[in-house]
Amino acid sequence: MTKTEMTYVQHGRSVLVLGLPLVGGHLAQFAIGLTDTIMMGWYGVSELAAMTLAGSFFFSLLLFGSGFAFAVMPMVAEFATQDDDQQIRRSTRMALWWSLLFFASVMPLMWFSGTILGAMGQEPDVAANAQIYLRIAGWGMLPALGVMVLKSYLAGLEHTRIVLWITLASAVVNIIANYALIFGNWGAPELGLQGAAIASVLSTLAGVALTILYAIRKLPHHQLFVRFWKPDTDMFMRVFKLGFPIGLTTLAEVALFAFSAVLMGWLGEVPLAAHGAALQIASATFMMHVGLSNVATIRAGNAKGRGDPPHLVRGSKVVIFMSLCLVAIATAAFLIFPEALLGIFFDPNEAHLDELLRIGTILLALAALFQLVDAMQVIHLGLLRGLMDTKVPMVMAAFAYWIIGLPSAYVFGFVVGWGAVGIWIGLVVGLGLAAVLLAWRFWTHAVPRFGTA
Repeated sequence: MTKTEMTYVQHGRSVLVLGLPLVGGHLAQFAIGLTDTIMMGWYGVSELAAMTLAGSFFFSLLLFGSGFAFAVMPMVAEFATQDDDQQIRRSTRMALWWSLLFFASVMPLMWFSGTILGAMGQEPDVAANAQIYLRIAGWGMLPALGVMVLKSYLAGLEHTRIVLWITLASAVVNIIANYALIFGNWGAPELGLQGAAIASVLSTLAGVALTILYAIRKLPHHQLFVRFWKPDTDMFMRVFKLGFPIGLTTLAEVALFAFSAVLMGWLGEVPLAAHGAALQIASATFMMHVGLSNVATIRAGNAKGRGDPPHLVRGSKVVIFMSLCLVAIATAAFLIFPEALLGIFFDPNEAHLDELLRIGTILLALAALFQLVDAMQVIHLGLLRGLMDTKVPMVMAAFAYWIIGLPSAYVFGFVVGWGAVGIWIGLVVGLGLAAVLLAWRFWTHAVPRFGTA
């Protein structure tokens, strides 16, 4: 039976085989940040507020740079269907080059982040502590970008189980290092924020070392690191043309959440800490949709490589259905168990616990609302990337997030006076518009165009 003739059930089975390790890998990657947040919440609310701000700053830059890594996935998926090892090597290698250049360009921003955050209206103490964290964690940007490129390369080849295991290993390193260095356990110095930053760097170094080792030993015919220094101008620009719009699209969304943290910071430490905890919970379920979005990219890239429109359409419907099932489960959890979920992040003896739980519970109810729109926009982004349609989706996403979403957050939060609730309503508006625009782009433009190509 050819892939064109696959039933929906067979598509579902294929998506699960490919997707479960990717979903697990994203959850394991998320666990690294979650561990930092939980342990820092136990350490102190002020430190948690600073790390929430610093984390938003760091990951905005990281995910902007990861556009080159995300470009590798559809390229490798398409080249793999054509058994073109040379193109696989060229695209992956040039993505690593772009990652190195990106790291060099953004490290100064992290070094002087305190000044930048202060100019954004953050409290001086919070901005100063965020800079302390970023001056250490920033060195982890390079291995983090490297491991993202190599994971995309492996995922494009459908080596998804190893991506899961390597990410789990990195998460374990992070947990152990956090426990030792934040609190001073096992004879280690008590370093607080600095300890969390060092742990994050160590975990990314472990991840990139394991990924490189696997690529060299299991896929030696690709020769990724042989004559790595050799320039490849044509592929260098091809990776840029595909990856830069992806990076900008990702930055537009992530920066929306980062600036929501800035807006929360204007309300004070307690709302910012509650926002950080609620956002971590919502992000955990979002990582599952990101994993399914990666599956969508790979399978759309495979369909493109074979010129197989029915496979694209059926596979897309199956991925969307699975994402909607996850939305239903997460929504129920957010509405039924908000205090239990939020309680993970705070010391039971915290003086502001009641206020943290009150604000956090409301935010989780709103998170239940934006789960649907957030899932649909990231799934359709994945499908469009698989078809290498990135420029128009970039414009659509930027418009939805920044022209509509962020101003709505400011208006509802401060002009209308709804505070933290209003800021999150603005997020819902921006993500909802992005979901509508990207779904329209895929089903009314990309699919018909692919079918007649």
